Amino acid sequence: MITVHHLHKQFAGITAVSDLSFEAADGRITGLLGANGAGKSTTMRMICGVLKPQRGSVWIDGSSSNPQPRVGALLDHMGLYPRLTARENLMYFGELRGLPPARLRERVEELLGTLGLEPIADRRAAGFSQGERMKTALGRALIHSPGNLLLDEPTNGLDVHTVRSLRDVLKKMRDAGTCVLLSSHVLQEVCALCDRVVIVSKGSVVAQGSPDELCLQSASASLEDAFVKLTHAEENGKC
Repeated sequence: MITVHHLHKQFAGITAVSDLSFEAADGRITGLLGANGAGKSTTMRMICGVLKPQRGSVWIDGSSSNPQPRVGALLDHMGLYPRLTARENLMYFGELRGLPPARLRERVEELLGTLGLEPIADRRAAGFSQGERMKTALGRALIHSPGNLLLDEPTNGLDVHTVRSLRDVLKKMRDAGTCVLLSSHVLQEVCALCDRVVIVSKGSVVAQGSPDELCLQSASASLEDAFVKLTHAEENGKC
């Protein structure tokens, strides 16, 4: 479970995140929905410990200490070593996480199968497509079997087949009890995946609830209409 309390972050005097609070539960996919520049990526980086908030706190599974052992993060599709194969990338990051050798080998084989990486397991990452890089990076984030997974715009640049494959993986993880926090500005992805949605505008939460609850709250027929109404109201000082 991820709990965010009153996060605040500025860069060079510009406020990126302001008094932001929400909760992402285990066994649920929670979506951070907002336009580009709304503060989603900054929030994700504070949750996983890459950035330090100026105010506020993040609690992972009831603890505010170092989140790294309890979190897997896919903040971009980069960070792979191009001269290593998919298998070698997963092995290396598993070693960094301190997995025992026998468990590491077992876990790598599990992820190669789960993520559909077996056909490219022994190819160097230098020649990977965007989808192949994404799936390998996701394996890197999952190698230590974290209870919480952070995904920042994971479908950017992916084809339809890869997006559908990713959806299936995330739904299986949710059903297994993982807390999945997904940031996106793509309403289609949020509708297809998320059990709960947190709408962010100008670094603050303007609404949160299930897609149906947000539609009811804003008297809208679709999540797209709800998003437009709720963010437009905030921008005009009505929320």
